[in-house]
Amino acid sequence: MFATIPEALEELRAGRVIIVVDDEDRENEGDFIAAAEKCTPEIMNLMIRYGSGFVCAPMTGQRLTQLGIPMMVEHNTARLGTAMTVTVDAREGTTTGVSAHDRACTVRVLADPAARPSDLSRPGHIVPLRAVEGGVLKRCGHTEAAVDLCRLAGLQPVAVLAEVMNEDGTMARVPQLEEYAKRFGLKMITIADLIKYRRRTERLVTRVASTELPTRSYGTWYVHAYESSVDPFPAIALVKGDVATSEPVLVRVHSSCLTGDLIESLRCDCGDQLHLALQRIHNEGR
Repeated sequence: MFATIPEALEELRAGRVIIVVDDEDRENEGDFIAAAEKCTPEIMNLMIRYGSGFVCAPMTGQRLTQLGIPMMVEHNTARLGTAMTVTVDAREGTTTGVSAHDRACTVRVLADPAARPSDLSRPGHIVPLRAVEGGVLKRCGHTEAAVDLCRLAGLQPVAVLAEVMNEDGTMARVPQLEEYAKRFGLKMITIADLIKYRRRTERLVTRVASTELPTRSYGTWYVHAYESSVDPFPAIALVKGDVATSEPVLVRVHSSCLTGDLIESLRCDCGDQLHLALQRIHNEGR
């Protein structure tokens, strides 16, 4: 039923549309998604006729800044926090801006690295969307999925999407989405699979500092500090001895506790657990 993420990426590179499905406990909907730089009038017509007709262009915040596109509202109160900006049209190559040809032209301009703010008119008929930095690992929405997929495909991080609807005006769910996928020969993936793919294939943590740490009771350790692209809080690793061998080593994952770790609070045993782990690793030598 569902394609793999690499298969979906190949479709985007080839200039084809895919269907992306989110979780049942979220919107429980599917979106037509394509790379903005590959958008044609035919792709746009598919999204207008068989999608909601409300065509959006997800992109990074950096790209929005480059194009001088502000957010639609100062305080977003949308149920799912969809970050819409003011609408735009391409200044050149369009007429009214509403036709499939014109909207495809606008979307391609949004993805053009050489485009400037003066290449767009406001308001228009395409709604750019601001993706959260960190993508689906920070927010599991279609906006972030679309930008992540374009980036992973080696394309400009600008996409075009529209929600898939049934002919009676209701939102298409998985059974109907499968019918659309079969009818138009489209690959279908889930955001859940994209999250798994990114976690499996990307390096999300980076070492930023290391130093030697002599201690009073547990000998000398090395401290390594790490930053994550999807978590604002740093992580610290205390390493004793040579852990690069194939032999298993003792490991403790410790959650920071200010009162327990630093002032030996009697309200918890966090400090006791930490010192016990340090002592055992010290005794083991690594």
